[in-house]
Amino acid sequence: MKHGTLLAAIDLGSNSFRLEIGRYDHGQIQRVAYLKETVRQGNGLDEDRNLTEDAMQRGWDCLARFAERLAGFKKSQVRAVATQTLREAKNREEFLKRGCEILGFPIEVIAGTEEARLIYQGVAHMLPSNQDQRLVIDIGGRSTELVLGHGLEATETASFRVGSVAWSMKYFPTGEFTEQAFYKAEIAAQAVLEEALSTYPRHLWNKAYGASGTVGAVAEILALSGFPEGEITIDGLDWLVKCLVRAGNANKVLLEGLKEDRRAVIGGGVSVLRALMTLLQVQTLHVAQGALRHGVLFDMVEREDHDTDMRDLSIQRLAIKFAVDAAQGQRVGRVAVHMLQRIYNKASSEEAAVLDRLSRKLSWASQLHEVGVAISHSDYHKHGAYILDNADLLGFGMPELHRLGLLVLGQRGKLKKLEIELEDNEFAKMLMALRISLILCHARKDPNYQDLRLTCDHHKQRVCLQASDDWLQEFPQSAHLLKQESISWAKTPWSFEFVTKP
Repeated sequence: MKHGTLLAAIDLGSNSFRLEIGRYDHGQIQRVAYLKETVRQGNGLDEDRNLTEDAMQRGWDCLARFAERLAGFKKSQVRAVATQTLREAKNREEFLKRGCEILGFPIEVIAGTEEARLIYQGVAHMLPSNQDQRLVIDIGGRSTELVLGHGLEATETASFRVGSVAWSMKYFPTGEFTEQAFYKAEIAAQAVLEEALSTYPRHLWNKAYGASGTVGAVAEILALSGFPEGEITIDGLDWLVKCLVRAGNANKVLLEGLKEDRRAVIGGGVSVLRALMTLLQVQTLHVAQGALRHGVLFDMVEREDHDTDMRDLSIQRLAIKFAVDAAQGQRVGRVAVHMLQRIYNKASSEEAAVLDRLSRKLSWASQLHEVGVAISHSDYHKHGAYILDNADLLGFGMPELHRLGLLVLGQRGKLKKLEIELEDNEFAKMLMALRISLILCHARKDPNYQDLRLTCDHHKQRVCLQASDDWLQEFPQSAHLLKQESISWAKTPWSFEFVTKP
């Protein structure tokens, strides 16, 4: 990545939306601007887990203000991620569609384990370089992430559906603070978090760090009240709980350092934090400087280098887990990318960047096109799409995995099932390249595709593959399948023609 490049990360959290803008400088990212708004979408889910109109409007209004600040940024410079509330919301597509239009950039919903990995990246990049075994926790509005790691590598990641907003709504709905309410909230939190004991026991880490909102808010209150700065202890939490119970209500709490945007969720946040520290035997929790948004920024840098992109490793791990034929996956990928490059022949500099991005996605889909065979050879393309739709692959957002799943689903059979997706020209070109490659590689050996000539008329949305008579005589089965393929595309926005030339 070029030094001096501006990067922007947007964290659409359950309690707050945050925008972090930084400048890349020799491996580090220097802050240029930071915006935070308390949107509190987490308490805008109704009984059916749909976001209310008010909750969506609060989010859209915030994104509009972020969009103004991001004017002039390119798509490659901005990444927006959404967490637990939008993971849960049944009507999230309605919010995301309008939100992307307002923001001017894609918004991706990430899985809990991916959120945890990015949190660790943000924390680890702002800590001294050493090989200490670290525990990192992040208590958000509707989820809590736990990570074990050393150096810059996260070794264990998990996400639990317990958070400051959710617990405040459930156990402190009117803001009343009592000893009984805190007891019930902590016991309930421990019940959810108890399974973490087997993965995050005390002997596996040397030092514990807390990231983001709840931890930062509690640490600030404790520091201004005489406790050690940058640390949270059980004794400090015990004192804080007594102060909250003594006040009786969130509106009556008079503690220096308690900000208004935290007042309504302090009860839930403290109860979850106390439950977690007690359960995992954390005597002292150190406040980390990094957070999810910083992890997103550093991940954007790493994605620029194919050798450090976590997504490549995740694809390899999934392929191994499901015993995919690696040689065939690589073979299909090489041919598919070649075909895609011919479709984008003489691409402009801007199109070249798009081609590079699409080629990587096509290569991933090719490597995993047979992942469903491990379940059943019958309809393995459907099983593969299901696996990708439901897998937690580190480095990937949920929409990106869904897109890969659609490519895997569309590798064979009729195209009517992807009628809507084929209106997207980029997707149509990738899928056509994949299907052509699979035909040419059907014998599971390297095909002769160098003698084929592929041309594309982008305006007429027509792709033509031309072969010689000699090629037809040498590969009659491939020729037959390619002729059948032209029929498959006849009722789509794109057409595919297979012709011969003496």
